[in-house]
Amino acid sequence: MPRAIWKGAISFGLVTVPVGLYAATERASELHFRLLHAKDESPIDYKRVCEAEGVEVPWKDIVKGYEVSKGEFVVMTDKDFARARTEATQTFAVRDFVPARAIDFLYFDQPYYLAPQGKAAAKSYALLRDALAKANRVGVGTFVLRQREHLGALEPVGNALVLTTLRFAHEIRKPDSLDLPAAGRGWDKREMALALQLIDTLAHDWNPTRYRDTYHEVLREAIEQKLAGKEVALPAPKKPARVVSLARALEQSLKAPRRGPAKAAGRRRAAAHHTRRASKRAA
Repeated sequence: MPRAIWKGAISFGLVTVPVGLYAATERASELHFRLLHAKDESPIDYKRVCEAEGVEVPWKDIVKGYEVSKGEFVVMTDKDFARARTEATQTFAVRDFVPARAIDFLYFDQPYYLAPQGKAAAKSYALLRDALAKANRVGVGTFVLRQREHLGALEPVGNALVLTTLRFAHEIRKPDSLDLPAAGRGWDKREMALALQLIDTLAHDWNPTRYRDTYHEVLREAIEQKLAGKEVALPAPKKPARVVSLARALEQSLKAPRRGPAKAAGRRRAAAHHTRRASKRAA
């Protein structure tokens, strides 16, 4: 069994569930690169240089500072950081149970698996997991991980409870400063009908194994070619077609060959979704 990143408990009401927190993602296959000197391919090292004096500064003489205005800093010591730390209670306290799909994708950050700690915790763990599934809700609360307070969402995924860290509201930028078209404008009914038809033809059930990290695969192939002393020879990326007529582009998209037939279930759900939206507008 993997080693727990964090051990604590879930609490909701007066119920406490001892759990361990485990990584749900991995980056073992990620390619890492070093900066090298082109002349002799020696790794480039970094030095801590004082901007005012132009000399290298040893770690023992370095402090952390927060820039309050241009060139003006407030120095924070290790004691200052220790006093400012949030108390690590080792508990994820559920504050609210919210509808499962009410949280916008913008807020989701990093997922973790939770597992019960000990046989006695298994019953309460299973009860909470199954109750959340039946209620179609997720538990939202806070916990402290690595001396930092995190907002989190607790949801059932198969037999597991998954705790996903969430971004706080102040971390999300609003798109107010962007030049965005108003909803319901800029297109005609024919274009909308074609767009809905195209979405319908591409409707599928969610299956993450359908998607691959093609950039990683191509980059790995390029490295293997260079390692073998060959010149890198990879397919040139396709240039996007120039859109002259939106309606024509949609029509041509509908005529283009598909990589696989859309599942009937996906098509039925898409049609039902359009019907529900039309009914709501009519109401």
